[in-house]
Amino acid sequence: MSDRQASLDWLADPAVFKVNRLDAHSDHRYYATVEEAEAGAPMKMRHSLNGSWSFHYAANPASRPADFHAEGFSTAGWGDIQVPGHIQLQGWGQPQYVNTMYPWDGLEAIRPPQLPEHNPVGSYVKEFELPADWDGRPTFISFQGVESAFYVWLNGEFVGYAEDSFTPSEFDLTPHIRGGANRLAVAVYQRSTGSWLEDQDFWRFSGIFRDVYLYTTPDIHAVDLEVRADLDDTYRLGTLHASIRLADAAPAGSYALLRLRDPHGAVVAESGQVALDAAGRIAAVLEAGEVQPWSAELPRLYSLLVTIHRPGGELVEAIVQKAGFRRFELKDKLMLVNGKRIVFKGVNRHEFNSRSGRAIGKEDMLRDIRILKQNNLNAVRTSHYPNQTLWYELCDEYGIYVIDEMNLESHGSWQKMGAVEPSWNVPGDLPEWQDIVLDRAASMLERDKNHPSIVIWSCGNESYAGEVILNVSNYFRERDPSRLVHYEGVFHNRAFNDTSDMESRMYAKPADIEAYLNDDPQKPYISCEYMHAMGNSVGGMHKYTELEDKYPLYQGGFIWDYMDQALIRKDRYGKEYLAYGGDFGDRPTDYSFCGNGIVHADGTVSPKMQEVKFLYQNYRLTPSLDSISVRSGSLFAGTGHLELACRLLRDGALVHEAIVPLEVGPGEEAEVPSGLPQGIAEAPGEYVIEASLRLRDDQLWAAAGHEVAFGQSVVRVEREAAEPLPAGEIDVVEGDVNIGVFGRGWQALFSKQAHSLVSLRYGGREVIESPPMPLFWRATTDNDKGTALAYTHGAWLAASVARRCTGWELTQEAGTVTVAYRYEFSTAPGAWLTVAYTVRADGSIRVRTEYKGAQGLADLPILALTFKTSADYGQTKWYALGPEENYSDRCHGARLGTFSRAVAELPSRYLVPQESGNRTGVRRLDVLDAQGNGFAVAAVSEPLECNVSPHSAMELENAAHVWELPAVHYTNVTVAAKQLGVGGDDSWGAPVHPEFRIPSDRDYAFEFILEPSRM
Repeated sequence: MSDRQASLDWLADPAVFKVNRLDAHSDHRYYATVEEAEAGAPMKMRHSLNGSWSFHYAANPASRPADFHAEGFSTAGWGDIQVPGHIQLQGWGQPQYVNTMYPWDGLEAIRPPQLPEHNPVGSYVKEFELPADWDGRPTFISFQGVESAFYVWLNGEFVGYAEDSFTPSEFDLTPHIRGGANRLAVAVYQRSTGSWLEDQDFWRFSGIFRDVYLYTTPDIHAVDLEVRADLDDTYRLGTLHASIRLADAAPAGSYALLRLRDPHGAVVAESGQVALDAAGRIAAVLEAGEVQPWSAELPRLYSLLVTIHRPGGELVEAIVQKAGFRRFELKDKLMLVNGKRIVFKGVNRHEFNSRSGRAIGKEDMLRDIRILKQNNLNAVRTSHYPNQTLWYELCDEYGIYVIDEMNLESHGSWQKMGAVEPSWNVPGDLPEWQDIVLDRAASMLERDKNHPSIVIWSCGNESYAGEVILNVSNYFRERDPSRLVHYEGVFHNRAFNDTSDMESRMYAKPADIEAYLNDDPQKPYISCEYMHAMGNSVGGMHKYTELEDKYPLYQGGFIWDYMDQALIRKDRYGKEYLAYGGDFGDRPTDYSFCGNGIVHADGTVSPKMQEVKFLYQNYRLTPSLDSISVRSGSLFAGTGHLELACRLLRDGALVHEAIVPLEVGPGEEAEVPSGLPQGIAEAPGEYVIEASLRLRDDQLWAAAGHEVAFGQSVVRVEREAAEPLPAGEIDVVEGDVNIGVFGRGWQALFSKQAHSLVSLRYGGREVIESPPMPLFWRATTDNDKGTALAYTHGAWLAASVARRCTGWELTQEAGTVTVAYRYEFSTAPGAWLTVAYTVRADGSIRVRTEYKGAQGLADLPILALTFKTSADYGQTKWYALGPEENYSDRCHGARLGTFSRAVAELPSRYLVPQESGNRTGVRRLDVLDAQGNGFAVAAVSEPLECNVSPHSAMELENAAHVWELPAVHYTNVTVAAKQLGVGGDDSWGAPVHPEFRIPSDRDYAFEFILEPSRM
């Protein structure tokens, strides 16, 4: 649409989404010289307008300065705003987080395409000087991202209007530009018809949040370049198809030259002169011969140099476009990359920075791509909008498969509080929404079409189904048959099943996935979202990855999601914290539902990544004392870039380490010698054989020595005879209220009144600040809250804080003294628990806990003893599964070994305080002060689960933010037989899988030794 008079009516008209906006085109860069092009230098024909702009904020259109674009309008008294950036993160308005509902839900009664009266307007003004050498040349402006609709004026003249927050909008400024000083004015509206299509699960911002720049073009200019690097049916020979569209017809005799270089810089094909046709188009085919294909494992990029010349040979324009030869296809119901079945080990990723929101920079993207590669992720879904161009370039270069998703989600129009109710769904079958949606698809495809990393186009997210989205999918197929098309929404309406080339579901349970795969499936399966990683989650992930080998048509999934969407804010005392929905006074809101990342909002990896990295690794290592079985799941890469190390540990201490020769091809299996000396594991003890695959040399994404895969096996050599009881004298003093037990250098005091061990001193230092008591409750996780655990299992919370001791007993035998207590619980009738403390001559105490189950009770969240010691005991050393936290359903990525950590660093930094920091497989735990003095908890027969935290479960339970937790006075030690798994199938009702629960009608017992630390 072309128009010279701006109208506010466009904001609520789905038929008007672009006025004078230029057509979408490829994101190639162009230069005046070959040298600049090949160096990838900053473009001299671009001029950035990033930086400080004059700014005015209005809460609604009626209060905006309507004539601010006029020349002579004074902006005196206005503020300054940084571009790129969000308005709401720079002092105006407020951020708002909502998930599925529209942000005005309950505030204004509107339906599409109506807009709320509360529609903040940002008025931007930028004074700039046109570069001197641009005078008289065509000048354009590119807005890479503006949310959600905006009008542009230059020197008082209307330029254009555009919607679609996440693809570029460009305009021709040539009719209005002046040499020297110019005045650019932009009015940004937070709400528009586009807002009904942008109901993604994210913070609601507005403003110019991506780069803005001017650009000029040479006299003969390739406005669009399309490069398709194909492989033949043998996946060996490459053919490159290039087509170029010029901005205008070129003088007769003008021509182009094309030259293709391989990843090492050698020329493999040249075109000779290619004449420009009368329509200003160029088409060329280069036969590259045998090529090095591109894949995420081996991201080998070729460089296509395109030069455009005048009739006499003068160079006008030079372009270097990276290309990757690869074929992505659907064959025999399988998705194949270069002829091999692909399994996506993926994650959904929002563009996010905890300080700048979605206005992210190069360093953010470099950090993210390195984290992905370092942790064995091979795929990203751009949830739920096209990303910045640089992200795709990095995915091309580093090697990541991409589902490129168009900017479409209308979740709140068809699903309400989980119920499918599409009575007023948009876009649905509504023809008036067809063009605006199709434009979003075309804007994405035309910009991104040259990136080999993109293997699938996605029709958006959670917008139900209908003719409009079906037409979009057909557009993708017709425009680009080299890629497949994805859309999950057809799960809710099978009449539009042809929209998606693959069966895609969200949060399907493993059993549901198997049911599909066992029922004559007609399409390959992916989970476009799975493992809802909210808070302490990602339990049971192995149940999904185990399907990879069982069902060929299971082709992986994408974890939800990459990073917590939490924003830095200061509390009332000026201390920064990570804030979530509602913390900015935003209502309505979905509170902490924005915290679903396997990476914290500050860009550091969360403990959940330990499991992800292991289950996504391409190599399976199974070591024994004699050999290591190596199974390669790689499709294209061998092991030449890796080295295999084998370590032997005895009771956690390193005994031997060897580097093992290894040569295993992609998809192959081999058994290689372990390199461990014969007879090295004969002394009694627990031996861990660990195999580790590490990078041999530095890579773009990690330094040499980085571990890409590991595997462990455990061998126990038993002692011939049981260890005798410690020798020494024990004195007992039984008082009216207390029982004292004494030995050399230690003393213990048991209370008949407090019903527990109330004092334990080693070397005069007190261990017990608050006595050990039974614990059946953990601080509820986000997943627990989603299953209403407090409602269904709350009896165990009461049992943890209110118990009755129904009896105690003192028993003295040779070399030991035992004090036992029996507890019963009013909220758990029929169940009871005993704790027996057997004191030995060296001051060690063997603690045995027995639980007697009863019918009719909810499962136990945890079965443990917990006590408090002084916060001076602020260090820990573990011989356990670690080093990061792990749980019964999230321990595959944990390794058995020794590690140390400060108590303050053991809890994980989830947005909402909750259970965290647990370790399974605990053999020994030392809790120490700064001088290395302290006590230890040692398993007797079966390993334990332990948690050491500055805060108790009850303190965590009652805090919604970290700043709500009390000051630290204690170190809380919890020793458990078992703890409920954390789950992760979803966070709104999916229970922990049965094998990771603790049925309360069974009997349990566990034992440990409490003793002085020997550190």
